[in-house]
Amino acid sequence: QVQLVESGGGLVQAGGSLRLSCAVSGSGFRINRMGWYRQTPGKQRDLVAAITSGGSTNYADSVKGRFTISRENARNTVYLQMDSLKPEDTAVYYCHLRTGVITTYDYWGQGTQVTVSS
Repeated sequence: QVQLVESGGGLVQAGGSLRLSCAVSGSGFRINRMGWYRQTPGKQRDLVAAITSGGSTNYADSVKGRFTISRENARNTVYLQMDSLKPEDTAVYYCHLRTGVITTYDYWGQGTQVTVSS
């Protein structure tokens, strides 16, 4: 059974930094890509950053140049380094995992709150 465990959220002042981590446990799956989404009340969950099994990355325009996604393959862990945080980055951040190649499956973490004060 695949499980995603997130950590690293919290409260930070504008201009500060946080690092989110997401560890994947389980076996018998092939990672397609991993990423981070975020959601605020009443809005849809939006992609923040993603990284493929080959190491390609993509970012939401609003975080380019401030956030960095990376992976530690040996530990099946993905990180999101968030620098120069802004109040508008405040949201619940969810780790996402897609497994498989032809048939794919999506998994989500429980979410971690990030609050940026002005």
